[in-house]
Amino acid sequence: MAQLLQQSTDQRIVIQGTWDHFTLIQQGFEATPGAKLSYYQGTIEILMPGEDHEFFSRVIHYLVTTFLLKQGIKFKMTGAKTQEKPGEVSAQADESYCLGGSKPIPDLSIEVIFSSGANKLPRYRALGVIEVWFWEDGVLTLYHLRGNGYEQIERSELPGLDQLDVNLLRRCILMAETDFAEAVQVFQQSI
Repeated sequence: MAQLLQQSTDQRIVIQGTWDHFTLIQQGFEATPGAKLSYYQGTIEILMPGEDHEFFSRVIHYLVTTFLLKQGIKFKMTGAKTQEKPGEVSAQADESYCLGGSKPIPDLSIEVIFSSGANKLPRYRALGVIEVWFWEDGVLTLYHLRGNGYEQIERSELPGLDQLDVNLLRRCILMAETDFAEAVQVFQQSI
């Protein structure tokens, strides 16, 4: 009898290929839930997130969604929806949000990074995502798209999210690693 093993670490494969190669690989992974594929400038990345990756992704999603709901901000959660410009770029963030309603490209993409890799900002720039947040090594880093590229920022500049205390969010994400319920309570009481 086969056993399912939950990987605690990410599995990542990076290969070179064309957009046509990428679309064939996408088709091959259609029946593989959880696989995240991306393409940019001839580089194809296949990521199978591990348990820790998924945990932090869910924690961040829960806290950001809680904040948006509490603030009465209209939004649409688009999760790991494939964001792409055919022939040029494709990405799947861990979490993504459209503020104010549905849009082809989300306003905010959030990436949890457990395996080192190439800078992911250029692919989000090619897509036109306004803000990208990275959770890596226990640190949340925010970037806002300017005319010629991303600039690191201390707090969100998106309408509504600009009121979010990023230091509180960071603390609660770390707190959730040992006590999710307490982290949520502290976050809810502080927003």
